[in-house]
Amino acid sequence: MVSLVMTGVTAVLATTLWQTPQQTYFEWTDLPFPADEYVTRRARMTEEIRSAGGGLYLAPSGQGRSHGETFRPLNDFLYFTGLELPNAMFVLDATSGEGLVFVANQDPRFASATRKNDFPGRALADDPTLARRTGLTIRPFDELAEFLRNAHTTLRVNVGSRGQITPSMPAPIHDWTAEDGVVAWLASAHHTDLHNAYEQVASVRMIKSDREITLMRETAQITMRGIRHAATFIRPGVDERRLEGELEASYKRAGSQRMAFASIIKSGPNSLWPWRILASHYDRRNRVMESGDLVIFDVGAELDYYISDVGRTFPVSGTFSPRQREILEMEVAVSDAIIAAIRPGVTFADLQRVADSAIPPDHKQYMQTGLFFGHHLGLDTGDPSLSDVTLKPGMIFTVEPWYYNHEEGISVFTEDEVLVTSTGVEVLTAALPRRPEELERMIN
Repeated sequence: MVSLVMTGVTAVLATTLWQTPQQTYFEWTDLPFPADEYVTRRARMTEEIRSAGGGLYLAPSGQGRSHGETFRPLNDFLYFTGLELPNAMFVLDATSGEGLVFVANQDPRFASATRKNDFPGRALADDPTLARRTGLTIRPFDELAEFLRNAHTTLRVNVGSRGQITPSMPAPIHDWTAEDGVVAWLASAHHTDLHNAYEQVASVRMIKSDREITLMRETAQITMRGIRHAATFIRPGVDERRLEGELEASYKRAGSQRMAFASIIKSGPNSLWPWRILASHYDRRNRVMESGDLVIFDVGAELDYYISDVGRTFPVSGTFSPRQREILEMEVAVSDAIIAAIRPGVTFADLQRVADSAIPPDHKQYMQTGLFFGHHLGLDTGDPSLSDVTLKPGMIFTVEPWYYNHEEGISVFTEDEVLVTSTGVEVLTAALPRRPEELERMIN
């Protein structure tokens, strides 16, 4: 009898000892910036929404499933909260200025009925440190629908571009974003006073804080070092994928968590095609480079959620041909003209006119400039932006006139990151050579 009792006690004790303690949110992660950074962002967004007529702004966080990569929240949710919460909703009340996050009481990713020792549980809405560390109001996700029903006010969602929201979302459904799904869900619950928050989000996110600028400088440095390293492997007989591997390994060694986007390294005939065409095939990034080819890098690292986007063109043989050199010098001169014109108060339309006047007439048909001479950067390569507003200090975007000449089989590409300052412009990627003789030295 005693033996049986002791056996039972031992079993209970062992079960207790083997059960891993429940994890807490801040054991696993932290806010990318101090909490006051997010408080300031929410205050700026509150003023933008009030100016637009008030109401509630909603931003979903994303599903939280990894699909082989670490979970990265959707950009707007991350921007205003700094939290890595799955299946959550950020709500900003423009009347009170209160920021709320609706999330599950427990993180479903940390639970398993059959493997409790490996999945010990993690509190989310039930974790009081979330509110204490962030200044947000944390509520169970189950309360969101009733909260919105009782709000009786305008609901605002950023659907990714300018334009009015219609209750019925456009087909096909497989093209919907998470934000489209939120709009459809709201419409199905008979919320008809729906407005697009894109312009308000863009107005806030276009202007980078000092902390953001410091981090983006560091991210640009990681990308430039990666390009310098990978360029030393350029030679005939090496394939594009080898360069990609060297580049991305350099990023990882420098602390980058992931790529800003799939690295675009394209040579010879591949260099003549936009990446959307090349990426339409599963096994395309493996062309073996040949003497006389040009190889284009259009690449970027991500560090602490912030990205970079840089481009350069190299001669595979180590030396540009006279014609390749002539075209690259022309394209860089166009880039120089655009950069020289950047300062507070000018518009993208002004820069477009500068680009047009800098392109020689016989090259105009091969140059891709349009509004595609650049795009805003931050949490994304396509950070929300308004093309018709004047430039302001704190804006960061790319300058990247493209040249695609299918007749001669020559394509060149130079992309730099620029920061608008109070007096003009700072080129964040100025340390990376861009002129023909400098690029040749990087290889040789």
